[in-house]
Amino acid sequence: VPRNYDPVLHPFEVPREYVRALNATKLERLFAKPFLASLDGHRDGVNCMAKHPKSLSTVLSGACDGEVKVWNLTKRQCIRTIQAHEGFVRGMCARFCGTSFFTVGDDKTVKQWKMESPEYGEEEEPIHTILGKTVFTGIDHHWKEAVFATCGHQVDIWDEQRTSPMCSLTWGFDSISSVKFNPIETYLLGSCASDRNIVLYDMRKSTPLKKVILNMKTNALCWNPMEAFIFTAANEDYNLYTFDMRFLESPVMVHMDHVSAVLDVDYSPTGKEFVSASFDKSVRIFPANKGHSRDVYHTKRMQHVITVKWTSDNKYILCGSDEMNIRLWKANASEKLGVV
Repeated sequence: VPRNYDPVLHPFEVPREYVRALNATKLERLFAKPFLASLDGHRDGVNCMAKHPKSLSTVLSGACDGEVKVWNLTKRQCIRTIQAHEGFVRGMCARFCGTSFFTVGDDKTVKQWKMESPEYGEEEEPIHTILGKTVFTGIDHHWKEAVFATCGHQVDIWDEQRTSPMCSLTWGFDSISSVKFNPIETYLLGSCASDRNIVLYDMRKSTPLKKVILNMKTNALCWNPMEAFIFTAANEDYNLYTFDMRFLESPVMVHMDHVSAVLDVDYSPTGKEFVSASFDKSVRIFPANKGHSRDVYHTKRMQHVITVKWTSDNKYILCGSDEMNIRLWKANASEKLGVV
């Protein structure tokens, strides 16, 4: 052991400093306050959310009574309310340029809305309305082109200018609960159906590519924004499965910790972590390469968490739950924000 013979120095200087540093770190984690704010104003459970692609402070949410709200996160208040659909708002997504957004609902319609609030005296009405044949359960917009995909009875790919789909993709005959475009290989889509399938499609070939069947149904999937092949699926059997699109035989990683069905998943913009929402009234943050979560967030009042989003600046997490609230959390619980 190297030893300093200076009589002024105490022999236990280094261990003491180490213990102090360790305690300080532990206390920082212990006194962490991840919960920042709750955005209330919805009159029914929050069913879906969407991020604004260009503005960090804007977030959209849709509720079970067909109401869509636009929130300003810096002021933490609702800046606009639209009665968009009859029945549930099933899905929503913003256009890649951020000028408009799309919603789908139980009334079999797809509606496109302006992102800006209407001028004084103007009516609040959609730019376009498309009436479909069946109920749509989800929607996602292409990352670079004026194309969006809806899912329901099948996956339809629409051009924004037309009222009938460019192509319809099916594999099997079951309702598809969610559809997602790949942010890197932008012509690839993934969808999950209630017959326990995850199906991948290629927009250019207009045919399904691959399919993987799990033991229980997958509720949502999210592509890794940094690695084109990787996606994570939120399953009913309490787990999340990360797959490599090229080798669908077995998952790369199984993420366990939830004690009830996982309802939604969203990646952080760095691709290193993702956040999941579950029926067990909690939100968990998983490192993408680990099997267990690094953090779990819940409050006494929070009910089943239906939808979750990780903001584009990698600092915050938003979750929407059954009891009509959207909650804002820190992505890193013990991070110091603002003036101390």
